[in-house]
Amino acid sequence: MTEDDMRTLSLPSRSLALCALLSACAVGPDYQKPDLAAPPSFVSTQVSNDAAAPRADWWNAFGDPMLTTFVVRAEAQNLDVAQALARVRQARAGLQQATSALLPSGTISGQAATAHLSTDTPTGRIVTQVADAGRDLETYELNANAGWELDLFGGLRRGREAAIADYQASRAGVAAARLSVAAQTADTYVIIRGLQARLAIARDQVETQRRLVQTVALQYAKGVAAELQLRQVEGALAQIEATVPVLENARDVALNALDILLGQQPGTCRQELAEVQPIPAVPALGGIGTPADLLRRRPDLIAAERHLAASNARIGSAIAEYFPKLSIGGLIGTATTATSTLFTGGAFQAQGVAGLRWRLFDFGRVDAEIKVARGQNAEALAVYRLSVLRASEDVENALSALTRRSQQQETLAGGERALARARDASFAAYKGGVVSLIEVLDADSRLLGTRDARAQAQTEAARAAIATYRALGGGWDILGPTDGRI
Repeated sequence: MTEDDMRTLSLPSRSLALCALLSACAVGPDYQKPDLAAPPSFVSTQVSNDAAAPRADWWNAFGDPMLTTFVVRAEAQNLDVAQALARVRQARAGLQQATSALLPSGTISGQAATAHLSTDTPTGRIVTQVADAGRDLETYELNANAGWELDLFGGLRRGREAAIADYQASRAGVAAARLSVAAQTADTYVIIRGLQARLAIARDQVETQRRLVQTVALQYAKGVAAELQLRQVEGALAQIEATVPVLENARDVALNALDILLGQQPGTCRQELAEVQPIPAVPALGGIGTPADLLRRRPDLIAAERHLAASNARIGSAIAEYFPKLSIGGLIGTATTATSTLFTGGAFQAQGVAGLRWRLFDFGRVDAEIKVARGQNAEALAVYRLSVLRASEDVENALSALTRRSQQQETLAGGERALARARDASFAAYKGGVVSLIEVLDADSRLLGTRDARAQAQTEAARAAIATYRALGGGWDILGPTDGRI
């Protein structure tokens, strides 16, 4: 509206126009999302270009129905997710409260009172001196009240802006909690399967070593083998036997951890996992995107950015305390001394109030509140920037681990095939009388050792794949909270 337009308006119209202009502004800085520099691609990008980009249910890519069952149960039962959902409800209530502060408020009140007046007080003497008035008095009152604080400088609107950002951050927090729980559940399940495989191999190693000890002991009894050789194989057997309790303990710890992730007492799911199953195979991973994509799909980064937006809005709320706050209120109702006249014209009453509150002599405290708000905003910005850097670090580390562990697994698979052929050749030579049983058992031991190393590499490769899904945001179809569809 131009100055000429203002001159053509009447005084009441000018006042309304001025109020409209003031209400359209809000003090404090408007939020601008930080523009963080990001490289065009990740350093570790040795993934399949033919594989489809994962969805939010990325755990299905492992092709293990039991893994999928546990992840789904964890998302429904996990107590960390329950806490995140409770925080969403709290943030939603805070948003409703901030929105309500912008609207007029109204109340209805009523009262009925009876009194026996004292004649020794000024009020009592005046009332009793009125014609036909006694010392007993009854009053009845029914009123409707309304009030409204005019948000002329936008302090309440900045508060609502902060509440919206907090609510969006809480919703992103739910997505982050679900992603974390799904990844921990899948990781723990893979660890359990890996330990089961290693336990089976360790027990085979113990059996092979026992046969070797028996053979050497027989040779020693016949005077063919030296005592040193017997004690060496006995020590090797004890060393292998000692690994079994360690692996069993690690398996029990992982089973208990899985129960906690499922929100149930430790020991609940042991029967379900009693049957040994293969370690889940690493799925093909593709369409990982760029570091800039992390800002849109990692829920923890979305939450950090929304916290930054909330802290920025609170600066405006603090600055608004510099300015006066204007409120208006009104009352209409009825008051009488008899119920028969409660709704008559003579009992009608009305009141209008305009209020002004200004912290005119409290600017030192307002300055301090603004400095606190700016400091919190600077802290939130640093947290957001650091979160972005650490997210990129997580992706690089996970992709590197996935690549290297997969290479290790392939190398050990080749070594296992070679040692299997060597064991077959040794057994054939033993049947032909060329070598002794010791050489056959030694070949068995080497083969089982390589199988154990491969099982470890296979487990770590699957865990690296899970870490990669988690670092990249779980599923590529996760949407940011600003569109309201987290």
